[in-house]
Amino acid sequence: MIAVTGAAGFIGRHLVADLRGGGDDVVGLDRRPGADIVADLVADDIALDVVRSADAVFHLAGAGGVRRSGRTAEATWWRDNVLATDAVLRAVPRSTPLVVASSSSVYGGTAGRACREGDPLRPRGGYARSKLAVERLTRRRLAAGGHVAVARPFTVAGEHQRPDMALARWIAAAAAGEPLRVFGSPARRRDVTDVRQVVAVLVAMARREVLGSLNVGTGTSFTLREMVDAVVEAVGPAEIVVERAHRDEVEASLADTGRCRRLLGFVPVTDLAALVRRQAAAAGAAATGGGPAEVLRPASASA
Repeated sequence: MIAVTGAAGFIGRHLVADLRGGGDDVVGLDRRPGADIVADLVADDIALDVVRSADAVFHLAGAGGVRRSGRTAEATWWRDNVLATDAVLRAVPRSTPLVVASSSSVYGGTAGRACREGDPLRPRGGYARSKLAVERLTRRRLAAGGHVAVARPFTVAGEHQRPDMALARWIAAAAAGEPLRVFGSPARRRDVTDVRQVVAVLVAMARREVLGSLNVGTGTSFTLREMVDAVVEAVGPAEIVVERAHRDEVEASLADTGRCRRLLGFVPVTDLAALVRRQAAAAGAAATGGGPAEVLRPASASA
């Protein structure tokens, strides 16, 4: 039996569907409806009993939201990311393959070259710091001889993406005839990774019993302007408004994919236009064949 925490979330629901499609016996856990078992990893013993008895575990549960701030956000990240991971690590036997979802945000952005797994980690903001704390917990398991792999996904997109993420926000805004809000310069770049490709990497990490951290990205990047234009092409014309970026957002993200290729034999590839069309279709946004939109730059926007 394979256990997946965060099974009702964005990546989790894709992973559960993929595993079941391949014939695996899967039990999905989440606090939200939509999972096989609705339970809290921090508070409910039933959730820990499931991961304790599993043959492999994917720990994807956690709280996101880079632009959130304040004591409530910090407390949520600590509980849902750090304490939940600690509970899973304590419950899962050391011999059981365990894949834990971290984030590329632990790098603090790309500076001059693609981020490598061995680079110094410089997280910006409470969310990224909580993911660094998660990784420190996993290192203790590794040091004790446990089987654990840490996935560092880069800007995952696709069907059912979280509504606070850029492509989801822009698709919803374009479908509603509202302006598309771009935070920071449209020249900022992101390594956008198709959720289907992310799932393929996660499954391969478990089956090949990868140990330690692994970037889950493509090694290429798109500008925010290219991403916006893909939304416009998929959904229809829209006004683009540039606004000041949150202090914790990075200028660029880019994965070094060398370790992924060496260990798994493949690297994720993203067809941005096709990915956005899929995501828009899943969101119910009707395509109207619009062309590129003009980017407006209010005086208050950052460049």
